[in-house]
Amino acid sequence: MTQEEKSGTDKNLEGEGSYTATRQYNKGLAQHQKTADVEKLAEEASEALDGEEGEELRDAEERGKRGPTADADEKRRQSGQHRKP
Repeated sequence: MTQEEKSGTDKNLEGEGSYTATRQYNKGLAQHQKTADVEKLAEEASEALDGEEGEELRDAEERGKRGPTADADEKRRQSGQHRKP
């Protein structure tokens, strides 16, 4: 039995922080930057912020900045439940 078999590890298993996923993301991002009409997208985003959905978009941005548990924590506080340490 090899050391790899004994430890239960797999050379192809990357887990969190996957280098493969990072390379794929970076490749897709570079392709988007080359082919997308960034000026048009920026203008559309600006119009959306100034339009009917602006408040909802700003709220979503704030939730994103607070992190994934912020909404759950806020709901627990409002309901009187407390987060267990």
